[in-house]
Amino acid sequence: MGQIDHLIIGSGINALVAGALLARKGKKVLLVERAAHVGGCMMTTEATLEGFHHDVMAATFVLFLTSPAYGELAEDLGRHGFELCHSPHPTAVLRPNGRATVLTMDRAANVAAFNALSPQDGDQHAADVGAIEADAPFLFALLGGGLWSWKTAHLLAGQAWSRGLNGLKAWMGAALVPARGWLESSYASADLQALWAPWVLHTGLTPEATYSGQMGKVIAFALEAAGAPVVKGGAANAGAAFRSLIEEAGGAIRTETDVARILVENNRAVGVRTSQGETIRAGSVLASVTPSQLYDRLLGDDQTSERRNVDTFRHGRGNFQLHYALDRAPEWHTAGLEDVALIHLADGIDSVSKSANEAERGMLPQTPTICVGQPHRLDTTRCPEGKAILWLQIPDAPRVIKGDAAGQIETTGRWDEGTRELYADRIEAILRCHIKDFDAIKLARRAYSPADLAELNINLVGGDPYGGQCTLDQFFVFRPFSSSRNDATQLRNLYHIGASTHPGPGLGGGSGYNTAKRLGG
Repeated sequence: MGQIDHLIIGSGINALVAGALLARKGKKVLLVERAAHVGGCMMTTEATLEGFHHDVMAATFVLFLTSPAYGELAEDLGRHGFELCHSPHPTAVLRPNGRATVLTMDRAANVAAFNALSPQDGDQHAADVGAIEADAPFLFALLGGGLWSWKTAHLLAGQAWSRGLNGLKAWMGAALVPARGWLESSYASADLQALWAPWVLHTGLTPEATYSGQMGKVIAFALEAAGAPVVKGGAANAGAAFRSLIEEAGGAIRTETDVARILVENNRAVGVRTSQGETIRAGSVLASVTPSQLYDRLLGDDQTSERRNVDTFRHGRGNFQLHYALDRAPEWHTAGLEDVALIHLADGIDSVSKSANEAERGMLPQTPTICVGQPHRLDTTRCPEGKAILWLQIPDAPRVIKGDAAGQIETTGRWDEGTRELYADRIEAILRCHIKDFDAIKLARRAYSPADLAELNINLVGGDPYGGQCTLDQFFVFRPFSSSRNDATQLRNLYHIGASTHPGPGLGGGSGYNTAKRLGG
């Protein structure tokens, strides 16, 4: 393909976004991926039975749908087979007592339903998501844009001018409130508190974490506005569409190509050497990897002063996945959940906090917070006609097991097969309580522990799906390090992208987008 302008390590959402944007501008782009499939955490397999297509890791594309990357690439991706499937009911919570609260994509309907739960709670919801909507240009620039930039400085100056310095300080102070503080001070209904509390886990935070309240409001706004879509045919089809687009534009993707070393000459990245001994030279290198992969494995002896930060970079809780093939669509004991995309099984703030705390202390949670996806309700191509699949994500599993909070599972300190299946049994027992005749309709199940997920993707360190803890000291301008400045490294023409960098995890493709734009994409 001639001289390579940009070599990209990895093929997750950020790598693919960067590759597509740069290739469309006529740049010679090569993506190298160590796995056999393109897409990173966008992986679809027949994990249970033939004909049942499960998204093993990432499944919901609301962050991509609302991203600037999608705004620019949607038409081209659509030509290559990318299609999103929706439900008018993106999420719900189902409490142990059988009470369910459902969010629709109709704000007026949500306001009425929430006011019925408790007077003024619906009005408060409208105020919360309305404030996010009103602040969207400023807020989403902070959440997704390049923070070290004149554009962001100009936005901050504009906010200081319009709000006044004290008003800007007050806004930022309110944004730092934990989810517990937001929910307990804003909503009288325990059901409504329970609806939003689990969502903070999907941002890598807990209900007590600083700024988790603001992230909860952002999620509420995004779900109501854009839903919780899945990719038709499976998340892997997103990777396939990107690949087709990149290749159409003259770029290339090589799978089963493991990079052993980034080549450095005169303090400048000039290419890579693969594990097979091949040298590939390029004008720049974009590494969509974790800090440890970049500085320990890929740079090796070519150390920079950033290397010392790797030892203090922290990874978060692990992720546990559970997938079911069902003989028919599940019939929930509680009405109104049939077409909900994502259902949390949780009792409220305290239960979410407890399970997350247990996981962070290395314990198997006694009552884990469970997210149940029903992809077959949005996309009928996922399984044979009349059948169903369930996608379960447990976002509060320990990376390293120190014990069982319930005192029932004997642990060995690691995620062996026996521990994985016993923990899956605990999760299934909770699920069984809410679905009629569950044992009769269950055809097969497949569990993935944090260790299994780490084996599937080298960037999921210990099964952490967020590229590192997302607490304030490792987020925004501090991600991945307090010394970080956007995607720059201390080596020229070497750029660090991916979930470990600003704007963090999810399927938004933000770091790949920002870097591609700075490089002319």
